Amino acid sequence: MLRFTTLTSVLALMATGLAAEEIKVGVSPGEHAEIMEEVARIAEPMGLDIDVIEFSDYVVPNQALADGDIQANSFQHVPYLEAQMKDRGFELSVVGTTITTPMGVYSDKITDIADLEEGATFGIPNDPTNGGRALLVLQQLGMIKVDEAAGLVPTVLDITENPKNLSFKELDAAQLPRSLADLTAALINTNYAIASGLSPKEDSIAMESAENPYVNVIAVRKGDEEAAWVETLLKAYHSDEVKAFIAESYQGTVITSW
Repeated sequence: MLRFTTLTSVLALMATGLAAEEIKVGVSPGEHAEIMEEVARIAEPMGLDIDVIEFSDYVVPNQALADGDIQANSFQHVPYLEAQMKDRGFELSVVGTTITTPMGVYSDKITDIADLEEGATFGIPNDPTNGGRALLVLQQLGMIKVDEAAGLVPTVLDITENPKNLSFKELDAAQLPRSLADLTAALINTNYAIASGLSPKEDSIAMESAENPYVNVIAVRKGDEEAAWVETLLKAYHSDEVKAFIAESYQGTVITSW
């Protein structure tokens, strides 16, 4: 990403006698990338140069962080991060919360979820955490019931009641918006909806409750939690300017954690 340092920033850094620290932050497309670009703008005069790196899926950003290719990432909620660390042995830490993005139901075929017909096909993410989240949204909407023992990660095998005999097609989360033509409906994460041109507020036919355990976080490698740049990154992210940017840009479809 090409960024031009402003004269104000240069003078500020000259006055302190310090050079800007540079970090790379991994994000997913959509609101996470857009917000981090605004964070980078706020952080620059604070002496932190953020290079925003976009990744097209949910697996690579944690691998890149663990490998040292980036210094932080901002794209995931805690249940997903914990599952990744357990499954892949990553040694990562949460240093701050960011936003909550309720998952939405989208369809090219119906405009009201009550119009779902018998045997309708639902697309859900194929990773265990977001797939489980999608099933819990459908339970919240009264479409199915799942076994409580499955906690936050139920699978289709944990469905205990399915009165409309819905069938489920598990796809990569990023592919779901492009697959709507082949599905009755799909549960799509907000970042992928926005990146594909869908408006959560105008195009979704149902939304996850804002009260959910899926607040997103900033993650770093273990050992970096107390680094000076982490404090600056969080200060920039949790600024009033970024909060105002989110409120204006997303009109309530993205909720801040501070």
